[in-house]
Amino acid sequence: MSRVKIAAGNWKMNKTATEAVEFVQALKDKVAGADTEVITGVPFVCIPSVKKAVEGSNIKVAAQNMHWEENGAFTGEVSGAMLADLGVEYVIIGHSERRQYFAETDETVNKKTHAAFKYGLKPIICVGESLTQREQGVTSELVRYQVKIALLGLSAEQVKEAVIAYEPIWAIGTGKTATSEQAQEVCAVIRKVIEELYGKDVADAIRILYGGSVKASNAKELFTMPDIDGGLVGGASLDLDEFDKIVNYNK
Repeated sequence: MSRVKIAAGNWKMNKTATEAVEFVQALKDKVAGADTEVITGVPFVCIPSVKKAVEGSNIKVAAQNMHWEENGAFTGEVSGAMLADLGVEYVIIGHSERRQYFAETDETVNKKTHAAFKYGLKPIICVGESLTQREQGVTSELVRYQVKIALLGLSAEQVKEAVIAYEPIWAIGTGKTATSEQAQEVCAVIRKVIEELYGKDVADAIRILYGGSVKASNAKELFTMPDIDGGLVGGASLDLDEFDKIVNYNK
């Protein structure tokens, strides 16, 4: 099965709405002919203006988080219904920074994933190990567990639409990158556990990304691994030329 590669930028807490619009307007022409699916994960306050700026282009917009409830007394939170109303297509769920700083758990990741599908959003579900966990040799077990809990209760059709991003925590924002072989090894583990849970058709369909200091210089080597279907790109997605080269890694 031919899976369309994804280059998804995760801007984190960067760029004002004005800066975001300037960036995507400059990006549009650069990525117009890309074979890769282009996604920009922008801050909540940038979503309306970025959505308007990318109209008619091949750039899709992702939110970086969401709450699992539709509404209620959750000060500072944003619901799936709100994101869907803005025309958001993707939402990043369970990023390690959310887990580390905002007490996200595997269980809340699962609840958010269900909520994403309820409102027609495609989740980009993040999993990955710390340096200590890698050194202790528990990467495979940990990632298998994270994937199983994240997908609990989802249908096969939903899982086909989901995206999983393997992000080794020790490689995020550190400049360290898992070797293409290390990244491939864990992405293959993820695909294997999905096959065990949902069968080969679903495992062949789901797209698995690598995240963790992806840049123009290593994108091609990573993205051409058999079980890696693109990248969730942090810092390099804030640089126009870098992100352009990552999107167009095969040209």
